[in-house]
Amino acid sequence: MSENKQFKQPPFLDSGILLVDKPPEWTSHDVVNLIRRRFNVKKVGHCGTLDPAATGLLVMVLGRATKLSQKLSGDDKTYEGNMLIGTETDSQDLDGTITAENDWSAVTKEQVIKVSKEFTGELYQTPPMVSAKKIGGKRLYKLAREGKVVEREPVKIKIICLDITEIDLPYVKFTASCSKGTYIRTLCYDIGKQLGCGAVLAGLRRTQCGMFSIKNSTTVEKIKEWEQEELAENLLWLHNLKIPI
Repeated sequence: MSENKQFKQPPFLDSGILLVDKPPEWTSHDVVNLIRRRFNVKKVGHCGTLDPAATGLLVMVLGRATKLSQKLSGDDKTYEGNMLIGTETDSQDLDGTITAENDWSAVTKEQVIKVSKEFTGELYQTPPMVSAKKIGGKRLYKLAREGKVVEREPVKIKIICLDITEIDLPYVKFTASCSKGTYIRTLCYDIGKQLGCGAVLAGLRRTQCGMFSIKNSTTVEKIKEWEQEELAENLLWLHNLKIPI
């Protein structure tokens, strides 16, 4: 069935949390719209945006659970990423325009591991121009679309752990657990600068948000096949999670 079909059914009145595995090319708001329209849910939100190119865990809140959106958005998150060294873009990922292609041949696996260890604990990051952060009342990505670059103040974030899982230069796979407000694309950019050859984020998947794991999520394709009964069966109930509203 098409996700665009409008179903004539009564409003869905249950409240709870739904864990969704967002596919590539979907925006976080696309997932919100799918749930709202397919199941006739009045209040739907999510607890932390994922870029369209990224995949993985979206914590969706329905009904009264939307009151928890800000609280749950502040939880630590874990990502699996792929970094491409030697390349730089204006967006710090592969969706942007390439601004430099540098020689990375002198970089060794040992250097990658050593430099990566420097990027744990409390750090300062400069938000990228493609971020949703507001400056002067306007979101940075909207300014970027206008071709503008503005000064951004560095923001304190925390990298709880950064583990290099595979090195096949120029690609480096890693797992990172971090605080709210951390930009993984900027983490790759900063590591690239430290290596002396630049780097971009080449792939990203979110696997954990606070107490919630990707292992317990449902794909968008499955959700498209559900009716209201299946949605209710797959909701995480707030009293079971012991999360007060």
